[in-house]
Amino acid sequence: MVEFPAIVPPDEQAGRLAEARQAQLTKPAGSLGRLEQVGVWLAACQGACPPRPLVRPRVVVFAGDHGVARHGVSAYPPEVTGQMVFNFLAGGAAVNVLASVAGATVRVVDLAVDTPDTASAGLPSEVTRHKVRRSSGRIDLEDALTQDQVDAAIAAGRAIADEEVDSGADLLIAGDMGIGNTTPASVLVAAVTGAEPVAVVGRGTGVDDAGWMRKAVAVRDALRRARPVVREPVALLRTVGGADLAAIAGFLAQAAARRTPVLLDGLVVGAAALVADELAPGARAWWLAGHRSVEPAHTLLLERLGLVPLLELDMRLGEGSGALAALPLVLMAGRLLSEMATFADAGVSGGQSEADEPETVHTSTSGLQPPDSNSTEPVSG
Repeated sequence: MVEFPAIVPPDEQAGRLAEARQAQLTKPAGSLGRLEQVGVWLAACQGACPPRPLVRPRVVVFAGDHGVARHGVSAYPPEVTGQMVFNFLAGGAAVNVLASVAGATVRVVDLAVDTPDTASAGLPSEVTRHKVRRSSGRIDLEDALTQDQVDAAIAAGRAIADEEVDSGADLLIAGDMGIGNTTPASVLVAAVTGAEPVAVVGRGTGVDDAGWMRKAVAVRDALRRARPVVREPVALLRTVGGADLAAIAGFLAQAAARRTPVLLDGLVVGAAALVADELAPGARAWWLAGHRSVEPAHTLLLERLGLVPLLELDMRLGEGSGALAALPLVLMAGRLLSEMATFADAGVSGGQSEADEPETVHTSTSGLQPPDSNSTEPVSG
């Protein structure tokens, strides 16, 4: 049975002090808009005002194939998933470039890539040691995973979150790589939100009209299979998710349990987040939406989670790319709150009186909490 500890929300006192500090900075109140709100969120997540600079943001790309990809729901063949794993490791993908610019590092994990063991022999153990199976099942006809496999995938996501936090990550980003993975993601969103298939099905990798129709039919048929278990998050992942989606859900829930902020990416990660918030109620308070994908299901899930994205750039790549595009804004927001002069510091008239200036506070050790006794035992990475 999958159980997460009760999620402790971000520190309200640190958040209130951050709001008060915003009023002391040398600017008209509210003039930096969302950057001010993001700075307050970061301070609350860290339990520190002003917040500490983020020094080790980390991207984990969860890779996995899906049986439904053989049904023609993608513009690319399933073999691309495995090829892209090697591209990530070589540093040649968009996620690598964006992470380099934003000051993050990238890890890729194979949960269910459909490659034989011989093809994976040259991969580092960090990539393969959490693998659950070769490709998840074709969800319009069969379950994505067995019960043992979904349990293993969620446990893998939890272990990966622990590994990253224990090694010093102070902000996490989940990325995805899997040809056809927007199909199970769309099914999860439709199941949780009650939306109809035509409302959640997008173009994914850029399918034509015939591909869109095949995808819509696959989502419709999988949704019929999902509805009986819609109130059971683990069963939902087993039935219509996949090893990669289940691992992302475990990763996001465990990050919240470890009091570590997360910047969410697009549809696939967002769909897993919907389920993660069911696995660990309240986890969403530790997440910030990096962007809004052009995939229609992404808007539905953001509304369900009550998250407003930082960017809208018409992106739909996945890999963590949209979250990485937003990461510099989060870095800026934190540093503005910690490094910008107050009216008192600068001798500028305005703001509250000096007597009302908030004190510096450090009320928790965000990201350094040991795993709960119910969590997966961390593995040295």
